[in-house]
Amino acid sequence: MAPEVDVDLIARAEAWLADDPDPAGRAELRAVLDGLPGTAVELTDRFSGPLTFGTAGLRGRLRAGPNGMNLAVVTRAAAGLVGWLAAQCGDGPLVIGYDARHGSREFAERTARVATGAGRAALLLPGPLPTPVLAYAVRALDAVAGVMVTASHNPPQDNGYKVYLGASLGGPAGSGAQIVPPADAGIEAAIRAVQSAASVPLGDPGTVLGAEILQGYVRSAAAVLSEAGPRDLTIAYTPMHGVGASTAAAAFAAAGFPAPAIVAEQAEPDPAFPTVAFPNPEEPGAMDLLLALAARTGADLAIANDPDADRCAVAIPAGDGWRPLRGDELGALLADHLIRRGVPGLYATTIVSSSLVGRLCAARGVPYAETLTGFKWIVRAAEDLAFGYEEALGYCVAPALVRDKDGITAALTVAELAAALKTEGRTLADRLDELAAEFGLHATDQLSVRVDDLAEIGRAMGRARQNPPVTLLGTTVTEVVDLLPENDVLTFRTATARVVIRPSGTEPKLKAYLEVVEPVAEGGHAAARDRAATALAALRTEIAATLGV
Repeated sequence: MAPEVDVDLIARAEAWLADDPDPAGRAELRAVLDGLPGTAVELTDRFSGPLTFGTAGLRGRLRAGPNGMNLAVVTRAAAGLVGWLAAQCGDGPLVIGYDARHGSREFAERTARVATGAGRAALLLPGPLPTPVLAYAVRALDAVAGVMVTASHNPPQDNGYKVYLGASLGGPAGSGAQIVPPADAGIEAAIRAVQSAASVPLGDPGTVLGAEILQGYVRSAAAVLSEAGPRDLTIAYTPMHGVGASTAAAAFAAAGFPAPAIVAEQAEPDPAFPTVAFPNPEEPGAMDLLLALAARTGADLAIANDPDADRCAVAIPAGDGWRPLRGDELGALLADHLIRRGVPGLYATTIVSSSLVGRLCAARGVPYAETLTGFKWIVRAAEDLAFGYEEALGYCVAPALVRDKDGITAALTVAELAAALKTEGRTLADRLDELAAEFGLHATDQLSVRVDDLAEIGRAMGRARQNPPVTLLGTTVTEVVDLLPENDVLTFRTATARVVIRPSGTEPKLKAYLEVVEPVAEGGHAAARDRAATALAALRTEIAATLGV
């Protein structure tokens, strides 16, 4: 039996359809309405609530209706944003970037027309470009704010809308950074006040920037490195069907590296992401083509950017094959490298990342801080931030250039380190072993549970709070930290292990971040790695039982 159709829901859908400025969106929604009552569940889902504008902006499935990414939603979001900027007395242009996903260019162009319709200058980046270029442009052009249309590494059916603030509204530590509260709530309220997408005034298309903005980013990215360092390195690279290839190639050339070999099947932007099940370098199998290319070309290093090139994944030779580095491993290598180069300032990571960088900074006498998850918090750890990273492959190696994660400058910096080690007959693996010998082997893993019903995440967190473990890996839990009500984060610690549990901020997932520390003593590194792998597997089982998943 078909579900009963809500008359009020139909009325709301008809009103939305009449206000939708996109003919394709209207046709799509009309088809759903015409399919009633068989499409009642789908219609209910499309109108279950508007996409919420949070600290990650908007992100959702491409489809008509308020609970999707579409031209009507973007028009309202842009109108709310420019209205909020005016209310804050923010001066300067709005700079807009976009990736190569379905709808990205159209959403960016509509944002520009909404801005000019409100009397504000709009500057569009010259084509689909990496998110770090937009973050750079906000600072370089002294913009009041920036918008990046991207869903980063989400599935192909998604798109998103991220907002960055300039110096006048973001302050010194937040200049060119993603928004944080209360700006998100203020923008959300302004969006809700937009009564109609069709009534939003539209102006001219704005100004499309020339190649100079990209050239400025590339020159500045190359200048992040030590000018006299070695550059003899063979690199295999993939942009994973995203927009990073040409920018990364230009940056490597400007820095003096040989041209990387690029995975041909993934070199050009393709919003369908046809060669990967999920366009995220962390996902199993996503880097298979890259590792095959690295093996064929005898590469020293394999590097992947995610589709909008704000993340960086690295794999290294290991025996007869290749081993992707965990985000925490690359974070420690980059922090250690920058400290050795004498880069001054505070080094920061998040509460879910490995504790190794904290120990490294303490031993080297370098300022260190931990923040909540998300680069919006990392870059605000200090005005004099030197380096920040999060375990999800996000690295900020040049905060004065890009106050956000930047997969291009991270790729250059790890290449610089690998090239320097190569001249000494050493590798990134050797440097990791040296850090492990000094500080203990810090091994990390994740328990990630994807759900269809978001309520299940709350139920699992509730089970962990009501019955926290007394022991983990046979050792007493010495500390339980619950960050409610401000943040839904739960931490368990023992003398040699740590677990941090939280809902994902961008996907329907519950995540548990696991860490164990093993001393490197008799038996050496191989024995320590074996012990750590066994301990992590056992810890996953124990935490899964605690969560009831």
